[in-house]
Amino acid sequence: MHDVLSVILGGGRGTRLYPLTKKRSEPAVPIAGKYRLIDIPISNCLNSDIRRVYVVTQYLSVSLHRHISSAFGFDMFSKAFVEVLAAQQTNESANWYQGTADAVRQNLAFLENDPSRDLLILSGDQLYRMNFGELVRTHRDSGADVTIAVAPVSRAQASRCGIVCLDDQRRITSLVEKPQSDAQFRELRMPTGWLERQGISADGREYLANMGIYLFNRKVLFDLLQAQPLAHDLVTEVFARRLTTHPIQAHLFGGYWADVGTIRSYHEASLTLASDDPPFEFHSPEGVIYTRMRNLPAWRVDGAVTQHCLISDGCVVAPGARLERCVIGVRSRIGRNATVRDAVVIGADAYETAPERAANRCGGIPDIGIGENTLIERAIVDKDARIGRDVRIVNQRGLQEADGENHAIRDGIVVIPNDAVVPDGTVI
Repeated sequence: MHDVLSVILGGGRGTRLYPLTKKRSEPAVPIAGKYRLIDIPISNCLNSDIRRVYVVTQYLSVSLHRHISSAFGFDMFSKAFVEVLAAQQTNESANWYQGTADAVRQNLAFLENDPSRDLLILSGDQLYRMNFGELVRTHRDSGADVTIAVAPVSRAQASRCGIVCLDDQRRITSLVEKPQSDAQFRELRMPTGWLERQGISADGREYLANMGIYLFNRKVLFDLLQAQPLAHDLVTEVFARRLTTHPIQAHLFGGYWADVGTIRSYHEASLTLASDDPPFEFHSPEGVIYTRMRNLPAWRVDGAVTQHCLISDGCVVAPGARLERCVIGVRSRIGRNATVRDAVVIGADAYETAPERAANRCGGIPDIGIGENTLIERAIVDKDARIGRDVRIVNQRGLQEADGENHAIRDGIVVIPNDAVVPDGTVI
């Protein structure tokens, strides 16, 4: 795999994950307590022996840059790298990236200098484990110019994805972004039993979703990006225009895959990780997911009840607390008799000292963490949030979408943003 170069697209605004993307880019959003979303594609590359990786960034990228530089360093005798390509003004272009295709095109100078045979383009907002060696094999054996990884999804999931149709040689014949009409679904539905004959368990999933994983022949990619009129988006312009002129192959993926690019999907996927038999393990013989080391102490629980939880390093859970089906991020503090249920608590960047907590008392603000006797249900609490005592975060009015001074509601899930303050006794 030394002749494959990877490019991870991490520069979008991440509007679907707002307010988790209020102060960070989408790939920098924490996942599973101690990881970040960018760790998934980078680790998949490393586990597939792809050791040259560019990460293209644009919006709110400081924390992402810091994480990558501290997590993915290589020795000076290796040609391996994980390098950030930040948006910049050049003599050729003074514009921000206008889309996925434009982001790659503006960095062609770096890609052209690499002697790779193929270029692998990845998204930074998905949860999956893939051996890219199998994708490369499919691509080269088929002789295709482009290969797209696809995964089976249900009809409910299909309405949020790009859906493809294949012929008998697994060539893509059509691609529809987020189909909505019954007619579209009828045309895109794969025949009953087709996936089983391909060795993949369908289990009610009759549509094939574009995973946002693309393998290009090097020269073909350069030609497509520079063809007039210049395309801004890989899917709606580059692929859609060339289905009949360039062979586009599909690589079928039968493993676990979740697009966590919305508040609802992020919440659901996170809680699934805390189940009895999670569909995705971050430490697996098939490929470990790597992240940066923090040198934190083990978590400490004193007289609390925990059920179906992931509790990260450095957490303190006080007596009487009850945690049910939740993910607790690094350095979280849960107060006495607090209840956290069906929730994701992202944690904190640092511990507060005793003098800092005393200053909080004087200033009338809660400590970082979750206060005593507080109830939190079906929510996401972002990093460094201060939630006081006797608070109820339960979406009491049953709203689907709303914005408040210290919270937002998306798909019925309450999100407490980064650094938000929720005073004692608040009801949301």
